[in-house]
Amino acid sequence: MSRLRQALAALALAAFAAVPPLAAQAAAPFSLVDALGRRVAFEKAPTRVVMTNKAVIMIADAAYLFPEAPARIAALGNTKQGKHSFAADYDPSFAAKIALDNQSGPEQIAAANPDAVLLKSSLAGSLGKSIEALGIPVVYLDLETPAQYERDLLILGALFRDEARARELIALYNGRTGGIAKALAGLAEAAKPKALMLYYTDQGGAVSFNVPPLGWIQTGLVTMGGGIPAWRDAKLGQGWTKVSVEQVAAWDPDKIFVIAYTADPAAVVERLKADPQWAALRASAQGGILPFPGDYYSWDQPDARWPLGLAWVAKKLHPELLADLDLRAEARAFYRDFYGMGDADFARLVAPKLPAELR
Repeated sequence: MSRLRQALAALALAAFAAVPPLAAQAAAPFSLVDALGRRVAFEKAPTRVVMTNKAVIMIADAAYLFPEAPARIAALGNTKQGKHSFAADYDPSFAAKIALDNQSGPEQIAAANPDAVLLKSSLAGSLGKSIEALGIPVVYLDLETPAQYERDLLILGALFRDEARARELIALYNGRTGGIAKALAGLAEAAKPKALMLYYTDQGGAVSFNVPPLGWIQTGLVTMGGGIPAWRDAKLGQGWTKVSVEQVAAWDPDKIFVIAYTADPAAVVERLKADPQWAALRASAQGGILPFPGDYYSWDQPDARWPLGLAWVAKKLHPELLADLDLRAEARAFYRDFYGMGDADFARLVAPKLPAELR
């Protein structure tokens, strides 16, 4: 076992041992406090959980971290971001679930007869209020930052009556982030490369490149990975902000990480390298324009897989400090520890979806 892997394991075990396990009775009444600070009461553990609408992928992937989820999720929205759905491959009862549209309204959601609905907190006013008015309990989650992820795992642990699993997951997440932090400890500001997270989209036939707000996890991956966000002084909006190649050139980043959710990021990078404007960038000349990896979904998002994105960013920014970090092994270990997936299923389901460098 490498020194980094030993550090990861030790941190995870220490964090888990420090938290006492909680007992839960599935048939007993309970309540939880959701991401909006609302106390939601239940007579017993929900057996018909419904999730849909905005960012259903992130909610579903977090829910599936709990072994109770496949049996208790009754309906969910479209979990494809590109060609693949993790829920469809992972959940043996997926075909029997009610398929909802990601624009489903309260009537369609109510028709699934839920005893709990999981929604992003940003939907509280537009959709959640109408569902609550029907007498259906709604639990709101944020799942946007590492801190919110930890809190929301505890919320899901309460919902599924499996607080022990929630704390185990938190220990696993902290072990991975703690291992990266330890490897980069004491890094001088001058030793941090300037990196740019750049989201490519061609929706509607119009190609654009965009940067994230400073508070989003994409920016956090750069800072936690030992880099400086090249766009940190830009005027940014509440969501992705469109930028030009001229602006990218003015920022002059050392690394450009190209994100593409519905296209092949590797193919996008190849097209950029063939474009004279992009080829003239210093990052391009140094081989620093890189496609952001993923499997079912891109690893840059506030999805369950974000620690894999962090490991990849840190390795690309500081290969000398993370020489022991094997990204292929990290991906296998992630699916084993977080989803209970064996090596054979990983090789069959996940590995073919990884970029060539990680297979």
